Amino acid sequence: MVALNVELGTRSYPIHIGRGLLDNPDILRTAVSGRNVVIISNETVAPLYLNKVRRHLDDLRVGDIILPDGEQYKTLGTLESIFTQLLEGHFDRNTTLIALGGGVVGDIAGFAAASYQRGIKFVQIPTTLLAQVDSSVGGKTGVNHPLGKNMIGAFHQPLAVIIDTETLDTLPDRELNAGLAEVIKYGLLGDAEFFDWLEENIDTLRARDHHSLAYAIKRSCQNKASIVAQDEREQGSRALLNLGHTFGHAIETGLGYGQWLHGEAVACGMLMAARLSGELGWLPTAAIDRIEALLLKAGLPVTPPAELSQQRMRELMAIDKKVIDGQLRLVLLRDIGHALVTDQFDPAALDRVLTPSKAA
Repeated sequence: MVALNVELGTRSYPIHIGRGLLDNPDILRTAVSGRNVVIISNETVAPLYLNKVRRHLDDLRVGDIILPDGEQYKTLGTLESIFTQLLEGHFDRNTTLIALGGGVVGDIAGFAAASYQRGIKFVQIPTTLLAQVDSSVGGKTGVNHPLGKNMIGAFHQPLAVIIDTETLDTLPDRELNAGLAEVIKYGLLGDAEFFDWLEENIDTLRARDHHSLAYAIKRSCQNKASIVAQDEREQGSRALLNLGHTFGHAIETGLGYGQWLHGEAVACGMLMAARLSGELGWLPTAAIDRIEALLLKAGLPVTPPAELSQQRMRELMAIDKKVIDGQLRLVLLRDIGHALVTDQFDPAALDRVLTPSKAA
């Protein structure tokens, strides 16, 4: 087992990474606070892992809330249903929520914890690669709005993140590939050596080699924990973690939540950011080619959907959390391993990248 820490002073917390951690009662019991626990999961994950978690908590009062599976259910309506079940169950402020599932479960359970009775504690047990390397770490929680992704939420750090890599054994290939997009992101935004390693090991990762996956998860979490420790609330360097996300969120919102997986949209968005960086003369063609080749080897889309016009993409990108005073800011690349946040780009260059016929 590997243990990392997210250093946030009195709100620091551990990230446990290993195989078979759901069979280890000590890790979960150490993380849980109080005598009341509610496990929030979904219809796909609960039959696989809910009882594994519950059996370690048999001396506590334990409830569970099972959500429908899918990005389209990451809504205020689902959040309200969680509040209703917590209130009907008479769960008080001395309750720990456990988020058992992928990014949707983690985001919405975390937001429920942030807002129920003005804040209760929670633990992240991510079961998808994307959640393990990204959304479970850093305290971002929230739900989607029809006009924009993740526009309603809060920063609320967990007590712990428990990553059992065995849960990846049951993950569909498409979900695994989507998680690799966020892994690749860390290489692009600040870890060129890791990007080199990914180029050499992407086939091994897709084959689910346990040691390679554990290393990729650890390296990704180290990168994210370091950035979060410097900038918890995204006032500066943490915005770099949004590489590909402004483009990607526009794709997800424009197509309808759940049509493309989040990681698929981010992958396409990262290549669009790379192409815009190339249009601006910042990123060499050879680097863009390397990025595209790695994304393709990871089984990820690199061409934005033709049904989203340049104008529609522009409209969707204008509703983004990085927009300040009406000015769109993007995360772009100077090189592999060197990202920056900027509003200094030629709008005509952006339009060329957003034009479907020019994007491929």
